[in-house]
Amino acid sequence: MSCMSVLTRDEAQTRAKLLDVRNYTIDLNLTTGDETFDAHTVIRFTARADADTFVELKPAELRSATLDGQPLDPHTLTDNRLPLTGLTAGEHELRVDAVMSYSRTGEGMHRFTDPTDGETYLYTQLFMDDVQRVFAAFDQPDLKAVFDLTVTAPDGWTVLTNSVTEHLGQGHWRAAPTPPISTYLVAVAAGPWHSVRTEHRGLPFGLHCRRSLAPHLDTDADELLQITRQCYDRYHEKFDEPYPFDSYDQAFVPEFNAGAMENPGLVTFRDEFVFRSAVTDTERQTRAMVIAHEMAHMWFGDLVTLRWWDDIWLNESFAEYMGYQTLTEATRFTDTWTDFGVARKSWGYDADQRPSTHPVAPDAVDDTAAALLNFDGISYAKGASALRQLVAWLGEKDFLAGINTHFARHRFGNAALADFLDSLASATERDVHAWADAWLRTTGVDTLTPTLTTAPDGTRTLTVTRTGNRPHHIAVGIYDHDLTDDNRLVPRERLHLDIPQHTPNTLGKTPALLVLNDGDLTYAKIRFDARSAETVHTRLRGLPDPLTRAVVWNALRDAVRDGELPATRYLDTARTHLPHETDLALVQGVLAFAIGPIADRYLTPDQRPAALATLTGLCRDLIRRTEDGDNPGLRLIAVRHLIDVAAHPDTIAAWLADGTVPGGPELDPELRWRVLGRLAVLGATDENAIAAELDRDPSATGQEGAARCRAALPDPEAKRRAWDAMFTTDALSNYLFTATARGFWQPEQADLVREYVPRYFKDAPSVAARRGPAIAAAAGRWAFPAHAVDKETLRLGEKCLRKADPTPALRRKLIDELDDLTRALRVRDTQTEQA
Repeated sequence: MSCMSVLTRDEAQTRAKLLDVRNYTIDLNLTTGDETFDAHTVIRFTARADADTFVELKPAELRSATLDGQPLDPHTLTDNRLPLTGLTAGEHELRVDAVMSYSRTGEGMHRFTDPTDGETYLYTQLFMDDVQRVFAAFDQPDLKAVFDLTVTAPDGWTVLTNSVTEHLGQGHWRAAPTPPISTYLVAVAAGPWHSVRTEHRGLPFGLHCRRSLAPHLDTDADELLQITRQCYDRYHEKFDEPYPFDSYDQAFVPEFNAGAMENPGLVTFRDEFVFRSAVTDTERQTRAMVIAHEMAHMWFGDLVTLRWWDDIWLNESFAEYMGYQTLTEATRFTDTWTDFGVARKSWGYDADQRPSTHPVAPDAVDDTAAALLNFDGISYAKGASALRQLVAWLGEKDFLAGINTHFARHRFGNAALADFLDSLASATERDVHAWADAWLRTTGVDTLTPTLTTAPDGTRTLTVTRTGNRPHHIAVGIYDHDLTDDNRLVPRERLHLDIPQHTPNTLGKTPALLVLNDGDLTYAKIRFDARSAETVHTRLRGLPDPLTRAVVWNALRDAVRDGELPATRYLDTARTHLPHETDLALVQGVLAFAIGPIADRYLTPDQRPAALATLTGLCRDLIRRTEDGDNPGLRLIAVRHLIDVAAHPDTIAAWLADGTVPGGPELDPELRWRVLGRLAVLGATDENAIAAELDRDPSATGQEGAARCRAALPDPEAKRRAWDAMFTTDALSNYLFTATARGFWQPEQADLVREYVPRYFKDAPSVAARRGPAIAAAAGRWAFPAHAVDKETLRLGEKCLRKADPTPALRRKLIDELDDLTRALRVRDTQTEQA
């Protein structure tokens, strides 16, 4: 598969000035076979002047095309562009009849056959520039149009689209016309869906999933619909503009590349959110946040849409901020910002310290290939953090007033950052344009450091120094030891500071702990004064607020990554305090960092066994603490991570044989595959056991589990087969590719896979070029030899960047992975010096 040509910003601006696109009439026939479908498209548009332009299409076969009744030569289709030459000013009609290919990579029209029951499902993912994989279109966000869809599907299928659909009989479906929407937001999902339908405030609501997942969706349907209703009602309290579409369907679809997609009226989610196995309440909260995030897009993204892809951050940052905030205000999940601080903010901090960093609002995104690279922790987590800081500075009342002005000015249209800022400025006397220059047009993470000084009269003062140039409105938490319980810390007061300070702040006696950015309202790394640093390591668990503890744990994480805190000291702190932690997001986040970056990369192979032993002891403490059954979520996290760090197979093999952990939980499919995967790494299972487990769980998730286990077997032939599956045959779907990649590289098997490290830098560019951006991203993230922390891997990677000409998606991932590798080498060198 060759890569599609990219649309440049200049081309899009030229075409937007020329065309006014009124309507698409699209007829899809999904009954023509397993490999292709038919797409007949009629586009009615007006040209404002005499000119030439083009329409995008990537067909398996272009049967015919006519412009105003005159045939166009199909052979003029080049690089997915069909020229429209000699246009005259006035109205035109373009008709295109094409055969289109199904996708196996989650791009365009994805086709999936459920291994559980043999049923087939289709869904579209048209984001950025993939609409041309499904139908002919002027594929850019600022050429909005009304869409009329008809679909022919096999008998017994249900067809879902952006609007209410009607079954006309004999597999024919017709959707109500949409309001004006962008091409990338058109959505179709077809198959024998299991559906749960209801109404809320007169609007049809629906939940949909594969039939094989029906019992699991039914179990959670009340929770999902309650979250949906609560968010819907809360947004109508915040926004003056009512929900702008005629229905609200949420379809949980297989092998989805993202978390979800905000198609108006038909949000698609990865169907891992239909939980087959036990999950923690934090995981339920994450699912609820995604529901809230996508619903926010119905207004910001769908009703008002970006003009060009340089403002995609604003869509995602707004939805990210609104998702967490609305969940806190409207649902039982009232502590969402702790999870954001642990699970999302570090994503932004990490991305913002790499060579590939970019401003939240980049000055220019030249083409669609460049735009695709900006879907990262900066556009989501940093952008949402910036908006949270903006609300703290501006006040929520003025912020929402500006948002509502923005919706009113640009409803069913397009807007840019300048329009957004003008709308905010209309609601406040503060200089939001200057704020935007400081926060949105700059890169990097500021660092805030406290200095405590004593004046001759004994007065203590606080000065906060800043590396960086952004203004910050922060809270500073002042904590003392509890006189009745030496393990507890009690808040004395909370100061509110604007950084840079004009004068130092006066304190009373020296606190036991001083926490900058308490409440986590800004986006910055923080450091501790000497006394506070010691208190953190001895009394961290004594902080009363989980969000404060999250700020502290993030500071420790940053210090390890920056080489200022030995990784072993972080592990010691976790070993001391995590067994007493009650917040699930914190336990999950700390263990994930300790096991992944620290044990697998920052520590040397000689240090790794001791680290795994420490983490094993920590997880065993958590398991013992939860024997009374009062905290099943905490116990589940501990069990999962004890499996992941097991250095010997006996305990977890016994769990698998018995089908349960003593005292619970029983091993559900997720835990069984997790245990089997670790046993594969340790060489304590074989192909027969994997095949038997797959017979027990033949689902799509089971197929992925088996692929991961087979790739993890410490056997040369198993490694060869896995490598060929990823890089030679091109038969793996996006999910099976990722599963195989995640099993392949293991720190315990470094010698066995050593020969594949140089092969990776030869084979990854080839598969990325053949299979497109989704597989390129998976190859760069999951198939990268992250365990190989040495200068030779770095040299090979840098050579690949210079000479192999990787695709943009793979290049970006390689740059990020090589920077992480460089950081790991630097952390190791620093630890050697400190020792």
